[in-house]
Amino acid sequence: MTTPTDIARAVVREAGQTLAERAGIRMADRPEPLWQLLVLVNLLSARISADIAIAAARELYAAGGATPAGMAELDWQDRVDALGRGRYVRYDESTATRLGECARIVLDEYNGALRRLADEAGGDRRPLSTALRRFPGIGPTGATMFCREAQAVWAWLCPFADDLSLRGAERVGLPASEPELGGLVPKQDTAALAAGLVSIARDADLAERVRGGAG
Repeated sequence: MTTPTDIARAVVREAGQTLAERAGIRMADRPEPLWQLLVLVNLLSARISADIAIAAARELYAAGGATPAGMAELDWQDRVDALGRGRYVRYDESTATRLGECARIVLDEYNGALRRLADEAGGDRRPLSTALRRFPGIGPTGATMFCREAQAVWAWLCPFADDLSLRGAERVGLPASEPELGGLVPKQDTAALAAGLVSIARDADLAERVRGGAG
C-alpha cells in the first residue's frame, strides 16, 4: 500500500531539484550562496521563463557578480551584457540597475552577509519577508521563493510550503498543510520536497509520473 511518505519520497526523487541547484548554487549558510539566491530570485520575479532567469543568473555569477562586492564592481553595461548572454533581454536594463542597488544594500546595511537577515528575523518569517521585500525587484512572490529555497540551510524556516507547493501536494494526494508535509521527509529534504511540489502543481504529467513512481 502506498503511503504519504512513499509519495513524498517519490516527489523528492522525481522532481526535487531546487531552483538553487538548477542555477549551480551550492546552498549553505554563508554570504556567497545566500547572495546568489537573492540574485536568482530577483531574476525569477520578472515575467520571464525560469530557464532564462537561471541562465542569466549563471552568466552574472561568471561575470563576477557571485558576491555583493563583485556585483557592485561590475558596471551597469557589464550587467546588461551578462543578462543578454543569458537571453534575459526584455528586462535587462532595469534589472541591471536593480541588481546594483541590491548589492549596495547588502554591503552597506548587512556588511556583505545576508545571513544577518536570519539573525534579525529572530526565527519569525514575517520580518524576514518584510526585509527581503526592501530589495528592489523582490515582492511577495520573490520573498516566498527565497524562503522556500533558504529552508535548505535555515532550519527554523522548515517546513516552508507556499500556496503553490500545497496545490502540488493536493494533486498527488499529500496533505495540504506545512506541519504534515514536514513530517514526511527529513529536514534536509524539505526544500527539495517543496520545489518538487511546485513543479507538480504546474505539470499534470509530472504528477502522474510521481504517483506511478511511489508504488
